[in-house]
Amino acid sequence: MIFAVSMTFIDMTIVSIAIPEIQKELALSSTGVQWVVNGYLLALAALFALGGRLSDTLGHRKMVFIGVVVFAAASTMCGLTPTGSIAEAWMITFRVIQGAGAAIMYPAALAIVVSAYPLRARGRALAIFFAVAGGLTALGPLLGGYLSEWTWRAIFWVNVPVAIIAIVLTIIAKPDDTYQPAKLDIRGAILIAAGMGLSILGLQQASVWGWSSPLTWGCIVGGLIILAGFVVFETRVASPLIRIGIFRNRSFAVENIVLFISQIVFVPVFFFASMYSQIALGMSASSAGTYLLIFFAGFAPAAQVGGRILDRVGARPAVLLGNLIGAVGFGLWAWKLTDLSLGSQWYFIVLAGAGIGLMLGPANTDAVNRASRLSYGEATGITQTVRNFGASLGLAVLGTVLITQNRSNIESSLGGLGIPKAQADAVAQSLSQSGGGSPSGFANATSAQTQKIFSAVQLDFAQSCRTVFFIMSGVMVIAFFASLLLPGGRMPDPTDDDATDGPTRGATGDPTGGPTAAATT
Repeated sequence: MIFAVSMTFIDMTIVSIAIPEIQKELALSSTGVQWVVNGYLLALAALFALGGRLSDTLGHRKMVFIGVVVFAAASTMCGLTPTGSIAEAWMITFRVIQGAGAAIMYPAALAIVVSAYPLRARGRALAIFFAVAGGLTALGPLLGGYLSEWTWRAIFWVNVPVAIIAIVLTIIAKPDDTYQPAKLDIRGAILIAAGMGLSILGLQQASVWGWSSPLTWGCIVGGLIILAGFVVFETRVASPLIRIGIFRNRSFAVENIVLFISQIVFVPVFFFASMYSQIALGMSASSAGTYLLIFFAGFAPAAQVGGRILDRVGARPAVLLGNLIGAVGFGLWAWKLTDLSLGSQWYFIVLAGAGIGLMLGPANTDAVNRASRLSYGEATGITQTVRNFGASLGLAVLGTVLITQNRSNIESSLGGLGIPKAQADAVAQSLSQSGGGSPSGFANATSAQTQKIFSAVQLDFAQSCRTVFFIMSGVMVIAFFASLLLPGGRMPDPTDDDATDGPTRGATGDPTGGPTAAATT
């Protein structure tokens, strides 16, 4: 199961590194390149809960096989993306299918691990499972950097041998495939997918359509109305996709709010940091991978500390402190971006990573453990849906801010050099597609003039990224204030029959192990 889910974790970070090269070769638009990343996240968010239900009702092993095959096939097709006018639609389509495969595979794989171990061994098994998966997330930037220097297509093809190994090992292991047939909430699945997709479409296309466009606001408002309708529908259906009643549990509700807010920052940071390192700093893809690894140098050890705090005194201290450290770290990181020097930034990159690492595991694990009336798979489905939707929303909003701000910065700086607005806009577009190379459109300029223009544009992009990272710092401040609503103390002992916030129940009806089970997710 580790081999099966490793592909989904690696793909959350590996694609961000290759984005400039992909955009350059395929001539993707600025919003198109966001959809290459966000289509995957959005499919995960919209279909994760359905994936969990399919696993419970059709069989965990079947869904792992189907999910792995769909994911690997979509990865292959992404790697085979043709050049030309069809490239953008092709890539986005198969990235969405990749996300769908991951949404089918992940809940089923996790359920197999939960049901394969007795209660007393389950916590340790899940800790290993998530520790390895978390480590693979950190491997993504480094692997992506070196593979994309050969060809960016390799970052997708590398999933194929991993998928084959996962299928072979699953056949050998013969995991239990018992299931309980039940009616699927297809209408609920359609509503949540439509609501998320429409709202993200409006937010992400705002840089193209404009914030004054009726189409922009029609998509955003329409999507939110559909999501509100989904909530109402789920309270009335007999077998809901998501049991809305679980949010009456204060701890579960607050921790999911905190997870949603923090994920607006956590996954998008890899996309923006990769673009910054390759465009503003002029790094190669492999060097950009190292740049992102600095973040995990803070994240990994802090995640372990957060797990220990959760064990001893509960989630609240780790979540509060993590959000505060994250806010400070992102703020200082943003402040140093315009120095265009890694040496002045890495301390604060580590600090930002430590803040996220400290709070993420305890918030996620405690939320699942508090959901006493849901199965482990259902609770995990809710938290993962919330997390992935937050990431997708963050990428859409912050991506729009980056594009708009960068266009304004370049118009201003190049205007000061006597370059017309239309040509400045062309420079902004070419820079976003250059993979860090010199902007096009100045064939008649001297070498010195071109270098002067490019230096100005690099600084403009860094300033645009600084705006985005300051917003990230503000988002972490909001997460800090939200986490103040968390109750203090540890989760009630699962042996206490009167506990109202007991642990979740696993696939076999038993509690699902200790609170550190997912400390490193």
